[in-house]
Amino acid sequence: MTPAATQITAYTKTEFPAETREGHSVSHDIYYRGSGSPVVVIQELPGIGQETLALADRLVDGGHEVVMPHLFGPLGKISIGGNLARVMCMRKEFRVMTSNAASPISDWLRLLCREVRDSRSVGGVGVIGMCLTGNFAITLIGDDSVLAAVASQPAMPFFNQGALHMSQTEIAITRQALEAKGPMRVLRFEDDPLSTVEKSDCIHRTFNDNGHERVREIVIPGKGHSVLTLDFVDEAGHPTREALCNVLAYFSPRLSAPANQSEV
Repeated sequence: MTPAATQITAYTKTEFPAETREGHSVSHDIYYRGSGSPVVVIQELPGIGQETLALADRLVDGGHEVVMPHLFGPLGKISIGGNLARVMCMRKEFRVMTSNAASPISDWLRLLCREVRDSRSVGGVGVIGMCLTGNFAITLIGDDSVLAAVASQPAMPFFNQGALHMSQTEIAITRQALEAKGPMRVLRFEDDPLSTVEKSDCIHRTFNDNGHERVREIVIPGKGHSVLTLDFVDEAGHPTREALCNVLAYFSPRLSAPANQSEV
């Protein structure tokens, strides 16, 4: 029987205020727990529910400190419909329909990653983004503060799967960073209706051209969506558990290595 997840009340809570490049002041609560190399877990749309807390436990057990910003929605449970409406109203932070430009919240997340790196006196952090926030992981790997990034079921822009939620400048910066840091990870279910084959093709076309693998995709059979949370099956040999093992193996050498050292 799978043990209950560590509840949010066991986490240390702080607040992180910062300003986006557009001049908007943004502040969100940050929850952190564990010790070791830090991983910033950016919640997916339903909220920080039990499945996300279970993922945090697995990262802590894997030797990481989890740093989890609370961007929207309830704590300890999930709510889909209400959260989508709420995010659509958070226009100064999220622009979920926009192609060829990232949401302003990516600026705030970048500053958070830098603060975590500097306050922990480490070479850099890992990042996991999921669904709504999956594309942010692709953007954040371009920053010096991020040494490893995982985009799980990246879905934005929702209604244009053949595009990325990134500007051309951000794409160029990410490409250059991945050549130095080695390929990041992208996870998705084969028949995911929100992170589709068209999205996968777009990512490969954008980053894996000219014979250089900048993004390594792990495709799980079936029609699920949330690889590491809602659709995660904690059984030996299950594809989602194998995907998590791959993520932990990817993080380990990169987050423990000196800042000027990268591995593929």
